Amino acid sequence: MPPKTESTSSGRRGGDMNTREERIKPAERKDPSPSRGIIKMISGGSTDGDSNRDRKARSRRECLEVDGRWRDEPVISFGPEDLLGVSLPHNDALVIQARVANYDVLRVFVDNGSSVNVIFKEALVQMDLHEYQLETVETALFGFAGYAVYPEGEIALPLTLGTGDLRKTVMTTFTVVDAPSSYNVILGRPAMNEMKAVASTYHQKIKFQVRGQVGEVKGDQPSSRRCYGETVWVDQKKARREGKEKKHQGETREREVHFVAEEEQEVVEIEPGKNVRVARDICAATRVNLLQCLKTNVDVFAWSQQELSGISPRMAEHKLNILPGSRPVKKKKRHFGPKKDKVIEKQVEELLKAGHIREVNFPSWLSNVVLVPKSTGKWRMCVDFRDLNKACPKDCYPLPRIDQLVDSTSGCELLSFLDAYQGYHQIPLALEDQDKASFITSGGTFCYVVMPFGLKKAGATYQRLMNLVFQKQIGRNIEVYVDDILIKTREVAHFIDDLAETFATLKHSE
Repeated sequence: MPPKTESTSSGRRGGDMNTREERIKPAERKDPSPSRGIIKMISGGSTDGDSNRDRKARSRRECLEVDGRWRDEPVISFGPEDLLGVSLPHNDALVIQARVANYDVLRVFVDNGSSVNVIFKEALVQMDLHEYQLETVETALFGFAGYAVYPEGEIALPLTLGTGDLRKTVMTTFTVVDAPSSYNVILGRPAMNEMKAVASTYHQKIKFQVRGQVGEVKGDQPSSRRCYGETVWVDQKKARREGKEKKHQGETREREVHFVAEEEQEVVEIEPGKNVRVARDICAATRVNLLQCLKTNVDVFAWSQQELSGISPRMAEHKLNILPGSRPVKKKKRHFGPKKDKVIEKQVEELLKAGHIREVNFPSWLSNVVLVPKSTGKWRMCVDFRDLNKACPKDCYPLPRIDQLVDSTSGCELLSFLDAYQGYHQIPLALEDQDKASFITSGGTFCYVVMPFGLKKAGATYQRLMNLVFQKQIGRNIEVYVDDILIKTREVAHFIDDLAETFATLKHSE
């Protein structure tokens, strides 16, 4: 409950939420459900462009633009008369009602600290606009509870402020965010600048220029206070719940989980130079059968990139299917410095030896490489295929639901995990698309002859292959999610049989 204070206009206690004036407002009773999060200062997004090049170009244009029409515009000012009806003293945020796409939207938070205009997906769903095609946004937003949030996309909608003759409408770009919030919409600096508006949280009012006059929108203090109170209450409840869950998980982990340390494992050589680790506490009969199964199927495993035999093009082949009319993009070489260039050169040599890439001349598309740090402190070379991905249609082949895969393992006595080594590189890339998957380094230009990581449709292509290969086993004794294979054994006695069947399926797919 906000503190009880004296109003400067009527002498009533402005903080009393139970007055007759508050009870007769029906719109306030229709506010959305209680808050599930708090919105801090938001930064990021594509306000100045979705790349460094766009931002620099925008900055140059702004330096050259000179607008002398400001002399004919009305002066916006705030005075004592603007405090009429405002409950003082207060520290309330400015929350207003606005019309967005012909919908009267409550709980619109005016935030001069936000670099983008935000509309939350839940509000978009209520407005029946969530099925519209959204423009892609690559830049993350920062400020939602202190972590990065990746937007769903952008959408342009008409925004209207004011009433009657002093109403103003502009087309505004909103960034769509799927995150819990007390608010439906956040108006940031872009919307305020487009409206030529000035906000005063002290006066609880926005004023804006419209046809040589000044329009205004008053803030809704009761709604602002409810948003704040609900947010604090939900956050406290969430913090207490997470604290209890962490404590319970810690107790469960200490009581139930057992890690097999290296000293509890035994190194066994199944072939000269090829070793595996086997737990020491496994029963003797199972250990003998397991080692025999591994020795029999040693050719299924790849001990280096050179040993990857790959998949026959008759079984699976990745095609880009670039949209007609797409203009090829050739990027200039990115400079990394001598140390990182050596890392890139070494990884390129490994890919050449494995036959995964080849040199190419006059490629139609050309991308840059990116070095991503591993958890071990080393570097992994990736290729930035964002421009190529924009020109490729989405593959709608469905991926399994992870929660259903987890539920399907209930009741199994033993679970075994297999990971496809360099899985994507085992699928060939269509010959006509190889020069499009090209990249540039200090050592030259190269293109992939196999399906590389980072392509938009790579996951769908791999899942389609795995469903084809394991169609007789999926759901019965294995589950597959892209390149991860889970062998589920209902009874330990059938473990070797399930393992041998899976190895036989892998051999048949080569």
